Amino acid sequence: MKLGEVSNVQISTVSSGALALDIALGVGGFPRGRIVEIYGPESSGKTTVALHAIAEVQRQGGQAAFIDAEHALDPVYAAKLGVNIDELLLSQPDTGEQALEIAEALVRSGAVDIIVVDSVAALVPKAEIEGEMGDSHVGLQARLMSQALRKLSGAINKSKTIAIFINQLREKVGVMFGNPETTPGGRALKFYASVRLDVRKAESIKVGNDILGSKTKIKVVKNKVAPPFKVAEVDIMYGEGISKEGSILDIGSEIDVVQKSGAWYSFNEERLGQGRENSKVFLKENPHIASQIETKVREYFSLNPGSVPEAEPVVDPEQDEEPAFDLE
Repeated sequence: MKLGEVSNVQISTVSSGALALDIALGVGGFPRGRIVEIYGPESSGKTTVALHAIAEVQRQGGQAAFIDAEHALDPVYAAKLGVNIDELLLSQPDTGEQALEIAEALVRSGAVDIIVVDSVAALVPKAEIEGEMGDSHVGLQARLMSQALRKLSGAINKSKTIAIFINQLREKVGVMFGNPETTPGGRALKFYASVRLDVRKAESIKVGNDILGSKTKIKVVKNKVAPPFKVAEVDIMYGEGISKEGSILDIGSEIDVVQKSGAWYSFNEERLGQGRENSKVFLKENPHIASQIETKVREYFSLNPGSVPEAEPVVDPEQDEEPAFDLE
């Protein structure tokens, strides 16, 4: 088949749930049918970004799955971010092989629109779990990830599933110059990922002496669907997640959709508030105004995230009719 015969070559996307990140990604959100890696230091907001993506998919009627290899998902926090935890498929596997087999089965079934693996560093090979504490297992995890991604990449593209892999950071020993940081799990994920996000906490958000959240920088270090190296700055508020109102104010004032005079913010000659935090509170209490500003911002950047249609199952002729294992 010739590429020109394809009816629609435009990349279908789902909003990340953060306006600033949608703009930085260049296509209005996470691309469907692609692999995304989110990495960064501890408590930087990696899982928060992934949960917002799940909430957006569910809001559009899609099905989501979360493979919790770290056994650390907080359902109460996820619900506050907008995730429908009653409809979320959750797996807490014992081994890395089990986690990736479940991921493959879900992707091939076409039943899910987004799948999150948290995290690659916690995908422990079975041989390591069954071995003694001091045993050496060189390259086992890298080999496991390499094999899994070879099997997954084609199925992910055909089923139009967004596959998000959350990863941690490690230090390379003996590096004198350059960046000593690296991600566990070998190099395969770096190659197979269409989008790689580096999430870093920048500074704390304070009101008086109380720390309410943190300003977070999300850098798009790899992007196969748009120009890379763009940076999104978002507010991650503790117990609430990414502040939608903060992104709307910052980007709106940059492109003059929201007017800023001194400390005052205004929209269509209506005062929003004095100071950024007060204006955020006003937009939260008046969502119709926030929606108007967001619509104008999306029009300015030509962002129109795609809807989530039902995924079609991927038929594997070599696969037996009966599943190799029970998902329940």
